[in-house]
Amino acid sequence: MKKACISFLFIAIIVLSGIGLSSYQGGQNTQYLRIHIRANSNLSVDQQVKYLVKDKVVDFLTPYIAECNTKEKAQKMLSDNLENIEGVALTVLKANGFNYSVKASVKNEKFPTRYYEDLCLESGFYDALILELGEAKGDNWWCVVYPPLCFTGEGQNYKYKSKILDIIFDFFDKEKR
Repeated sequence: MKKACISFLFIAIIVLSGIGLSSYQGGQNTQYLRIHIRANSNLSVDQQVKYLVKDKVVDFLTPYIAECNTKEKAQKMLSDNLENIEGVALTVLKANGFNYSVKASVKNEKFPTRYYEDLCLESGFYDALILELGEAKGDNWWCVVYPPLCFTGEGQNYKYKSKILDIIFDFFDKEKR
């Protein structure tokens, strides 16, 4: 009876929250290319300039990403433009009175679970453009370069994972063991 009640609650929460099981993409990290912009610090000014950098970098990359029809092409395009990406970021920083460094790289790093509209990208290792501003010790911004979820020009609509769903998923994971 307890499992039936919990199962009903679990299904009701999923239906009511609009997060369908079909959005689960676990284990398919290799098809995505992400972007991760790390702020210098958590000071308000560093966080604000991080978003200005993000806007200009996304504007810069959008026409290039539009030409990429595979993850491999997108990854090569990013690798070929690392200096240009750094240049865009440095221009924004200097225009706003900041003089710290910028480092762009494409590498494989761990990301937490994240929802983008109807897509769930589970926690795991992903290839990504990493853009480090200054000491890169502040809160960061991330999205998906390929397929181009952040490069559509329609703004970003994120769905953040619910703590209630985390608890329920953890419960069912433990029940399987």
